[in-house]
This record gives sequence, C-alpha cells and structure tokens, in this order.
Amino acid sequence: MTLSERALLEQQVANAERAFSKTMADRDLAAFERFLSKETVWKSGPDGERNPLRGPAAVVGFWKRYFEAPTAPFSWAPESVHVLDSGELAISAGPVLDAGGKRIATYTSIWRQEAPGVWKVLFDWGVPWVEPAKP
Repeated sequence: MTLSERALLEQQVANAERAFSKTMADRDLAAFERFLSKETVWKSGPDGERNPLRGPAAVVGFWKRYFEAPTAPFSWAPESVHVLDSGELAISAGPVLDAGGKRIATYTSIWRQEAPGVWKVLFDWGVPWVEPAKP
C-alpha cells in the first residue's frame, strides 16, 4: 500500500467517524445503527468490561437512552486514525466531550472495511478521562 492509498483510507475512516458522531447530534438512532458491523462488540452497559454488548440490537437497545433527549448528551471526534497495510481494519481514537464541551472520556474504535469505501464499527471501547496531574 502506498502512502497516498493509506492516507485516502485513513481519511475515509475519519469521515466515517465524524458522520457516525453526527448521528448523535442529529438525534438519529437509525442512522447510528447503520454504522455498526453485524459483529460489533461494545464496552457499554452495566458490565461492559467483562460482558460487552454484542451485535447492533444490543448496542442500540442500550444506547437509545442517549438519543431520547432533544439535545445530545455528548459528542466525539477522531484525533488519530490508522489503517492496516491490508486496508481491512482501522483504529480511530479521540475525546468524548459532554454537552458543555468538557472532556469526559476517550474512545477507541476498530473499524472494518466491509465493502469498498464502507467502514463499520467492529469494536468500541471507551475509558473515563482523568485530567493529567500538573507538575
């Protein structure tokens, strides 16, 4: 894979991540679901660390609570995106911000290219944000 091919795929994933986040801002749960792979695994729910949500129905069933209010409770955007040389998988990571713009978590998503130019979330893992200690 050339550098320009990798850059193009990484841009596709970054754009997919931004469009995925926009589903939250738009309050569009059906559009949110369309970004999920059939095999998606999410560290969400009451015991996401040991028993993550599996499959779109489980993720949507849990996440619908975040789409009920008229405004989004949080947002996210990619800070970094990297694609495997095979072009099949990518990782994106970045901040999760509350409605007021304060960082509350960091997310990491693994994306799979399921058709040319079609990226779906395979894994999603988030961790609470801890402000770094000041020296």
